[in-house]
Amino acid sequence: MALKDKKLFSFLLWAFGIAWVLQVVAGIMYRSGNAMLFSVLLSVTMFAPLIAVLLSRIDLKQMGWKPRIRGNVKYILAAWFGPALLGTAGAVLYFLLFPEAFDSAFADRIASAIGEEGIARLEATGLSIPAYIIINIVASLIYAPWLNMFFALGEEAGWRGAMYPVLREHFGTAKGRIVGGIIWGAWHWPIMILAGYEYGTSYWGAPVTGPLLFCVIATAMGILLDWVYEKTNCIWIPSLGHGAINAFAGIPALFLKPEYSNNLLVGPLMVGIIGGLPMILAAVLVSVKSVNRDISAGNIS
Repeated sequence: MALKDKKLFSFLLWAFGIAWVLQVVAGIMYRSGNAMLFSVLLSVTMFAPLIAVLLSRIDLKQMGWKPRIRGNVKYILAAWFGPALLGTAGAVLYFLLFPEAFDSAFADRIASAIGEEGIARLEATGLSIPAYIIINIVASLIYAPWLNMFFALGEEAGWRGAMYPVLREHFGTAKGRIVGGIIWGAWHWPIMILAGYEYGTSYWGAPVTGPLLFCVIATAMGILLDWVYEKTNCIWIPSLGHGAINAFAGIPALFLKPEYSNNLLVGPLMVGIIGGLPMILAAVLVSVKSVNRDISAGNIS
């Protein structure tokens, strides 16, 4: 086994071992009603791949830590706004197919959710419920991706920086990305099973179908993030894209009737089949281009 392969195996053991222990504890906290500790543990879990890189002694220097803006503006913009555009397209498609799921009284529902005390705090700042919603949406588009980028870096240094280059070398670009996406999706399984992460706990086929579907979604996300990393050789840019995905992820749920929240396998979020369809199609397009490029270069017979 080559040194590079041994380090990848060590990385995966550490990345899964650390994360799965944290996720199990987080799941216990979730079930015991300790929401704050649950959120803290999930945030810490995001750094498990980076810690695994360090413990496996994988070279960090090769990952492109120097910010590369010149010549990469279009990829930075794609990472920044692409997830929101794809997520919006998926949500619109979902609500067109299931118009009865759209909550036209979403402002009233949100007001009810935050309660009189929350409304009073908003009014004290001069904000209405519609203004509050708009601010959250704008934040998810403008600055939240950049804040989330620093947490997402903990994962991206592992998945994009350490794992994908070795998988591409072994399996080729397209197959390597698919294998990596399945690994990334499986990395989330404990928290999905124990705490209903992404899909809840009452969806069809729970708790099996959610984790399996998420591997498909993670593969699509990974293909797009790997694409911007390959184009820029800068680990910060896929981290920005990952941060943008996390920032926009829950926005479509603002407009979803509560009784449809147990059907997130379908949509409107990006982790659903229909909600994630534009992202999946974009990933397929990138993969086709990558395969054609490899064939032209003689890397695939």
